Amino acid sequence: MDDRPTDQRHAPSPQALLLALRRTGPLSPDGLAAQFRMSRTAVLQQLRTLAAQGLVERRSLRHGVGRPRHLYDVTERAQPLLPASYDRLSVSLLGAVRDVGGPDLVGQVFEARRATQAQAIRERFAARGLSGAPLADRARELAVIQAEQGYVCELLDDHGLRLVEHNCPIRQVASEAPAACEAEAQLFSDVLGVEVVRERHIAAGARSCEYRLVEEPPGRG
Repeated sequence: MDDRPTDQRHAPSPQALLLALRRTGPLSPDGLAAQFRMSRTAVLQQLRTLAAQGLVERRSLRHGVGRPRHLYDVTERAQPLLPASYDRLSVSLLGAVRDVGGPDLVGQVFEARRATQAQAIRERFAARGLSGAPLADRARELAVIQAEQGYVCELLDDHGLRLVEHNCPIRQVASEAPAACEAEAQLFSDVLGVEVVRERHIAAGARSCEYRLVEEPPGRG
């Protein structure tokens, strides 16, 4: 088996590097090189190009004596290159809804959207034989659904089940209307049938949105 790094011909796209940094950054060039099986030189070349475009920034981290360790992370300028499903029209329409009916109407709009999404997710669960499946199986499929929508979502099972979204494709909308995030948490609760507790929030400055799934122990209720 050949464990040598790939050469530049097989280098990942700039978006793949940005997604890697968004998911697990900040990362060193060595960390990215190992992840993509590239040479450190090839990674640095791409990082310098992205830095020149203002899409990544370099930070120096010192550990005692010696040369500092350089870490790279995405900038806000890179957000449009990450998965997204919103545009200026979405924010404009949101403002129009608020102007017409106030915050209550905005909440009603997101509630109606949540109901539509819930129905589609339940139909997908049924089509894949997951309607009565264990929580972990249904949550794993829900993570796939969210990932398809650009949320870079995964299910983690460490000290309990957690849905983790590393990207918010409706970030601008969410910043304008907290009801969008509230509807998402309620959507997860509706389709999974468990309590959903949001523990981290991109809109509040966290690197990800994290939802803990609280399944009621057998024999209770």
